[in-house]
Amino acid sequence: MKTELMNINDMEFKVRIKIHNRNNIRTTIRKKSINISIPRFLPKEEIFKKVEKMKDWAKKEILDNPQKFKQEPIKNYYDGQEIIIGGERYILKFKYLDKSGSSARVKGNSILLSISSNLSNIQKSKHISTLISRCMARKMLPKVKKRIEELNNLHFQEEIKKIFLKYNRSNWGSCSSKGNINVSTRLLFAPLPVQDYLFIHELAHLIESNHSDKFWALVEKAMPDYRERQNWLKENGGNCSF
Repeated sequence: MKTELMNINDMEFKVRIKIHNRNNIRTTIRKKSINISIPRFLPKEEIFKKVEKMKDWAKKEILDNPQKFKQEPIKNYYDGQEIIIGGERYILKFKYLDKSGSSARVKGNSILLSISSNLSNIQKSKHISTLISRCMARKMLPKVKKRIEELNNLHFQEEIKKIFLKYNRSNWGSCSSKGNINVSTRLLFAPLPVQDYLFIHELAHLIESNHSDKFWALVEKAMPDYRERQNWLKENGGNCSF
């Protein structure tokens, strides 16, 4: 399988080209990818022409239906910008260097970022978002662990194996069958009472793995007004992102 990047109207798509043994040509468009399947028996020149034709078709479909393929907006960060994460203020300081990789670290109330200048604007934005999230995960994990353990001792008294804090866009948190609790760094943008709701939600999964009536009864017992915190996430969660 061959993969390349395609920028369409400030949206980045992975173009995945698969050569298979079937007789048909197929192209599907997802939120972040364009998947093209081409028969193996075609000559190389014909494969190239078909791929280009399918890429043009996909581009037209995306431009004609922007809402259908709308992607999560990427934040634009700049040198000297002040951001608030986990209730704390940080100043972003950038260096753009001619190198392949990017890195970041926290120094006092500053986040120092060294970003590759060989990237597209979209790639730079993604690098920056990921690096800031990782910095905050390292810095805030002890605080998050302490609060989860406090809530567990207060309401559940269950065994927790490990606690992870990482940039997960698909959910706010999860609890594995092994007793590991995962929390998205996006939650650091939420008020502390809302964070507590998510921690209690995942702790309740240590007892009830699904969202049954028994599960919600556990959540409500620990936090009678949990619905208010839940509604906050539904209404404001889209603004909680790196």
